[in-house]
Amino acid sequence: MRKIFFTACGLLLFFGAKAQVRVGFENNSQWYIDDKKIKIDENEAEDRFRTNSYLKVDYDWKNWSFGVQVEGYEPKALLNYSPDYKGFDIGTLYARYNNRELGLDVTAGHFYDQFGSGLLFRSWEDRQLGINNAVLGLNVKYTLLDYIDVTVLGGKQRVGMGFDLSNSFLIGGDVNVDISGMMENYEIDWSAGFSYLGRMENSRQYNTDLDKLTSGYSGRMNFGKGGFYMGVEYVYKDKDALVDLFRVKPDVQQKGNALLINGGYAKKGLGFDVNLRRMENMSFYSERNLAGNDYFKGTLNYIPGLTKQYDYSLQNIYVYQAQPTFDLERQGKLGEIGGQFDFYYEFAKGTTLGGEYGTNVVVNGSYWANLENEQKADKSGTKADFFGFGEKSYSDLGIEVRKKWSKNWSSIFMYLNQYYNPGILEERPGIGKYKVNIASFETTYQFLDNKSVRLEAQHLWTKEDKKNWVGGTLEFAYNANWAVFVNDIYNYGNDIKDERIHYYNAGISYTKGTTRISTSYGRQRGGLLCVGGVCRYVTEAAGLTVGITTSF
Repeated sequence: MRKIFFTACGLLLFFGAKAQVRVGFENNSQWYIDDKKIKIDENEAEDRFRTNSYLKVDYDWKNWSFGVQVEGYEPKALLNYSPDYKGFDIGTLYARYNNRELGLDVTAGHFYDQFGSGLLFRSWEDRQLGINNAVLGLNVKYTLLDYIDVTVLGGKQRVGMGFDLSNSFLIGGDVNVDISGMMENYEIDWSAGFSYLGRMENSRQYNTDLDKLTSGYSGRMNFGKGGFYMGVEYVYKDKDALVDLFRVKPDVQQKGNALLINGGYAKKGLGFDVNLRRMENMSFYSERNLAGNDYFKGTLNYIPGLTKQYDYSLQNIYVYQAQPTFDLERQGKLGEIGGQFDFYYEFAKGTTLGGEYGTNVVVNGSYWANLENEQKADKSGTKADFFGFGEKSYSDLGIEVRKKWSKNWSSIFMYLNQYYNPGILEERPGIGKYKVNIASFETTYQFLDNKSVRLEAQHLWTKEDKKNWVGGTLEFAYNANWAVFVNDIYNYGNDIKDERIHYYNAGISYTKGTTRISTSYGRQRGGLLCVGGVCRYVTEAAGLTVGITTSF
């Protein structure tokens, strides 16, 4: 492994004399402590200082690019990251040839890619969530006649450090057709796409004769004219075995499919967008027995929760996470059905509601339910009506008003109502439903050209679960380089007095060009951490955090 690394570095340095070099470095370190309220798990207490480090080097030389990412998790990875991340090793390694004149783009080594919306296939990296689902193999892209883009790929998925790979082999292809370009009609934006992904996995390890090849197919169409746009994508996945608590059950098999529809209208000062999705058994992993693991290990597709991504901490206590899983054994779950909408309007400057600087209003909402289903008589799976709404799992409705009072002063007001069903979303049957209200306020004032103060206040009230919370943030930016902050959320309404905890944090950051150094001390609330609609569970912790990012 290390010979490969040093050989690659030597090749990069050889080409580097006439190359453009890009270097990026990121380090996140935490020192965990126990205080009066929060203690980390005894099994994790031995290593209280932990770091995640990433060094990425890319060389561009004519039509060629070469790159390597080295990762270090010493003495262990940060809490809540996969235990497969340990030590120091190569994370990803690649060589790429990209000739735009020929329309040819070839990558050998680790690569990331996505078909359509990602419902069938997406490989990507998100360090905050601990995701790196790169594929090690070959990815070839070719443009035909200026309006047809073809992708063919094959390889094994990364499931740990860089060369820890899945036991399966992936093959896939994607075709995108620019219909407007083909028809030479540029008054409309019209395109279509078709995708295939196959997972070849030896089923003998499960002591069964399951099909070696599991295939998925997708088709999509996008259309836009003027301010109107609409897109439709349908995905179908071959019948595959149920996995319950990481045990493959070949006697229970189910097909998968998904329908995604989005559309809307946008012009200056006005916008409306709708997303609708129905999913049935759309979990897809590079190995069957990885289904449902806590670290996104082996995930082949991208299924975010389709709700608004909220900015404030109390709005993210009861968050919706997508429900693609087939779970006949415990919940009788088959998938989800629902959607979300966003409406945006700007009251023009000089009007009664717009004032001198205008006023922006956003209304958003979502509704999600279990996909209603019925168990087959032979207990080999379930069946469902295509538009069968089952038990409600989540809904929200929010309104946000953004107002600029002067050149230096602006504010944001927001109200959010949520309905949260822990019986479905957390697999806690018998727990009552939560009805939640949240009010948030933020104001920012800039003065002396480069200084600013930001104040944020929040309140959550509910009669269920841990009941009422209050929170706030005060941030001061001394100039373009230095900033300090302090924030706190407090569960003052908890019926258990010992669990009325202040989750406070205070920190300072320095930014210069592409370099940022930050440090903070405080507590982390346990629960779901979500980035881009994808969520993972994190435990409570307290301690010191230091982060460094730079690139050149």
